[in-house]
This record gives sequence, C-alpha cells and structure tokens, in this order.
Amino acid sequence: MFWSLIMLIGAAWLTQSLFGFLQIKHFNRKYAELRSLGRVAIGKRTGLLRAGTVVMFAIDKQNNILKAAKMQGVTVFSRVKKMKEFDGKNLLTLSEDDYKHVNKLTRTAIEDALNSYEIISKGGELKVKKGWIDYLIPRKN
Repeated sequence: MFWSLIMLIGAAWLTQSLFGFLQIKHFNRKYAELRSLGRVAIGKRTGLLRAGTVVMFAIDKQNNILKAAKMQGVTVFSRVKKMKEFDGKNLLTLSEDDYKHVNKLTRTAIEDALNSYEIISKGGELKVKKGWIDYLIPRKN
C-alpha cells in the first residue's frame, strides 16, 4: 500500500511536469510570434492559490499595439489567447476605459505591463519581487 501511494505521487508529479513543460513551450512559441512583430511589453499578476495572468503586447516603433495576448488560469492547461480588442490602440495612451471590460486580474497585469514599459523606456531596471521561496530560504549576500 505504501509503495503504491509513492508510485501514484511520483506519477502525478511526472504528469504535472510534462504538462508544465508543454505549457511553457506553448507560451514561448506565442511569445516568439509576438516578438517577430516587434517589441513586446509584458505584464503579470501572479497568484499563489488564485489564477495568475500574463499579458503581452507586441508594439511597433510608435508604440501602437500590433497584437495582444494573455494567459490566465490556475492549472497547467492554461493557454495563450488573443485579446483582439487592443489591436491598433496605442500602448502609451491606454486608459482604464480601454480595459475596464476585462477582469480584475487582467486589468492588474495590463497596469503592470504599462508600468514595466515606462521603467524600461526610461532606462531603468525592473525590481525582482521576492517569492515565497525567497522568504523561506534567504539568499546570502
């Protein structure tokens, strides 16, 4: 009985790892598609037990959005989906009215993308936020 439980946990872990790998591969392929169009502004809203959201905006030299996409969900079955309502808009003039129709997680991710783009365009660096593992195992400096 004990070894059956260990084998079941191991099989579940391997299955999750496989689906996680496939999800990352899908995300990287969609990112490469957007990157081939131009620069990409990325925003995220992570969730530990809630759905996480990643938004990506492919923009041209005038900051017009060529394509927008997001990945949202809790499981490894989440996939990147198009957000056609943003195509053709200017990234720097996006207002809350432009994204008030999306859910709160997507709205937060869009605001993160706008903030990140502003920091990068001014020559700054994004701060890496501490994750739960950083609090459990502090790094030595």
